[in-house]
Amino acid sequence: MPGQRLCGLLLAAVLAIVLAGCASAPPHVVQGPASSLPAATATTATPATTGAGAAPSATSSVSATAVGRTLHIHSAPDGPVIRNLANPQPAGAPLTLLVTRQDGPWLQVSLPVRPNGSTGWVRGSEVRTARVTYRVEISTAAHRLTLYRSGRLVATFAAATGTGGTPTPLGTFFLTELLAPTNPGYGPYAYGLSAFSTVLTSFGGGPGQIGLHGTSDANSIGHSSSHGCIRLSNGDITTLARVLPLGTPVNIT
Repeated sequence: MPGQRLCGLLLAAVLAIVLAGCASAPPHVVQGPASSLPAATATTATPATTGAGAAPSATSSVSATAVGRTLHIHSAPDGPVIRNLANPQPAGAPLTLLVTRQDGPWLQVSLPVRPNGSTGWVRGSEVRTARVTYRVEISTAAHRLTLYRSGRLVATFAAATGTGGTPTPLGTFFLTELLAPTNPGYGPYAYGLSAFSTVLTSFGGGPGQIGLHGTSDANSIGHSSSHGCIRLSNGDITTLARVLPLGTPVNIT
């Protein structure tokens, strides 16, 4: 993240948090892996049924994209509705979640809300599932992002992570949206994560959502230099934008 005002904390609502008021025009949503790039996505996200095929496996995960304008989140299978999530998101990206469990026609999903690690249950009839073969591992100590496909190592990238005062949150999260920022400080692409800062409860008018994006400050890569977001070189974030669909799991340690 650029060190000036913005800390890369992404917010769908008007996306002011992505730019933290630094740009005159908002970024636009990129639908899926960057459509203007030569995407190799034939097996990145393939349809999964709401039967046994909708359950995560050892080498792949499952995303769930809402098919209606409102996705009802239940406390348990056949339990009461505990919240409603709008689809699409305010920035225009489809509401896509990460499936963690299956119980018959019900899917447990990770939620992009505070507190980190929140889950809920959705009816399989309210979502379209897809199998995701990619997985991202981020080591804050090593300042490294590792990309896997079908359980096999694909590539590693040097990364910048949060400082001691504004650390990158740890846990398993997922990609919520892909943006093309107008502020060059964020590079050509910025993913929103389902993670939120554990220190900043608000920033620049938003809730402190964590992002994965490029940067104009190449010297920050490989260091603890952000407000919690993960920065990559512009070339590396472009590589990820070519292939990673929404709902891709991101494990941060």
